Amino acid sequence: MSYKLRSLFFLVASCAVAQQQTQQLDSIRLDEVVLSAKVILGSKFEAKNRTGSAYYISHEEIKKFNYTDVNRTLRSVPGVNVYEEDGFGLRPNISLRGTSPERSSKITLMEDGVLIAPAPYSAPSAYYFPTIARMQAVEILKGSSQVQYGPYTTGGAINMISTEVPDKFRLFLNSSYGSFQSGRLHAQLGDSKDNFGYSVEYLNYNSNGFKNLDYGANTGFDKNDLVAKFKVNTGPKAKLQQEFELKFQYADETSNETYLGLAQSDFEATPFRRYAGSQADQMNTEHLQFMGTHTLKFSDYFRITTVAYHNDFSRNWYKLNDVTVNGNRLGIAAILEDPLSNSDYYNLVNGTANSGANDILAVKANNRNYLSTGVQTKFDYHWKGENTFNDIEIGLRYHYDEEDRFQWVDDYGITNGLMQLTTAGIPGTDSNRISDARAFASFALYKLKFKNLTLTPGVRYENIRLGRANYGSNDIARTGIDLSTRENSVDVFIPGIGFNYNFENISLFGGVHKG
Repeated sequence: MSYKLRSLFFLVASCAVAQQQTQQLDSIRLDEVVLSAKVILGSKFEAKNRTGSAYYISHEEIKKFNYTDVNRTLRSVPGVNVYEEDGFGLRPNISLRGTSPERSSKITLMEDGVLIAPAPYSAPSAYYFPTIARMQAVEILKGSSQVQYGPYTTGGAINMISTEVPDKFRLFLNSSYGSFQSGRLHAQLGDSKDNFGYSVEYLNYNSNGFKNLDYGANTGFDKNDLVAKFKVNTGPKAKLQQEFELKFQYADETSNETYLGLAQSDFEATPFRRYAGSQADQMNTEHLQFMGTHTLKFSDYFRITTVAYHNDFSRNWYKLNDVTVNGNRLGIAAILEDPLSNSDYYNLVNGTANSGANDILAVKANNRNYLSTGVQTKFDYHWKGENTFNDIEIGLRYHYDEEDRFQWVDDYGITNGLMQLTTAGIPGTDSNRISDARAFASFALYKLKFKNLTLTPGVRYENIRLGRANYGSNDIARTGIDLSTRENSVDVFIPGIGFNYNFENISLFGGVHKG
């Protein structure tokens, strides 16, 4: 992995818009609030006054639009670009400040302040993405996250805040049904007493899909999401305030999604068509998270928060990869790029021709398992001077992640538009390797507020060790007889400073950072 170090200078004067209108209910100034470690901003007021471009999507906004698709939620945010893939937002492609949007792999993704991509360092492509419908808020930092949030510091960071344990008894149930037999069920039960609180939340959403597969079959998906939180805390009279929260989250998904597109002429005629050659295509995923958060509050001005987290994610995207005709193989992109010259291949893909003895539709099982685990601690101390507000944050994180590829290819024939398995592949014979990363990250940030001026100098350091062990297609038992390894290490030092000055209806902000 290589990192490009850049010096960035950004200076903007912007008129007040939706987030900067005066004294909205969620934008009232609260000087002495110490934010939870789960959040970056915590309110529209903090987003407005942060040194850099930030945006806060509140719980009220999420409820108002009632989206399950994160793409639609983020479209209202300036500087955020998304492109559609499946039409449901199952695997969004998000760009901040011009970064590559593919699989949202060039931005830092978090849930409750913890890295949430499958393997943030070794394989950051977001084949798993938290369900927006169960979120309490969404926070977006665009180009102003270099010091506090990594590993991807150039574009920015997105933090999704899951539903908190309620302060009092809450029972919530919401169900809907719509076009394409799309359904959603969302429920939550929770309560808090003096020293204990809990929340259990369940979300299911599904659809038969809006695409039309040749010769029938479902093109939709079914996704389940379960979150449970349990919290214990000391009483209000305790000299040392403590709180411990345990979070458990499980999600699974079955979606009949494909990489196979359409030839240009077919797209112009029937854009929602799917060829018969994609009828076996399906993505299956499972995600499991355990997270423990301990907070020590020594006073109203000083606290230490420690989070231990563990994420397991498995996925198998089973999809048509290439077609062989009379011993000659051609990838699906090349077939659809020129269907006339490749008519023998194209006719097998669209099901209008029957396969012969030497014809194969190769369906690859992109079977991968991911692990992401670590512990992070943040020290937060703030105080007031005569005319100033001061805040120091120091953060430490040790993180390990890995991606385990154990893939294979199954061969199919096709007759009268229906595919039949002819040869089952052997797991591990297509891709058989493990990539891993160990990373130590630290940062220090000082915030000084003097009247309408805010200054935030800071520095970030990361030490990253990357490795890959390729066992090869002939060693599915992983004995190491054909083992090929590679290693790399990176030390990244990122200083920066930002400022923000608030006029009555205008904010002036800027910064110089290395990213």
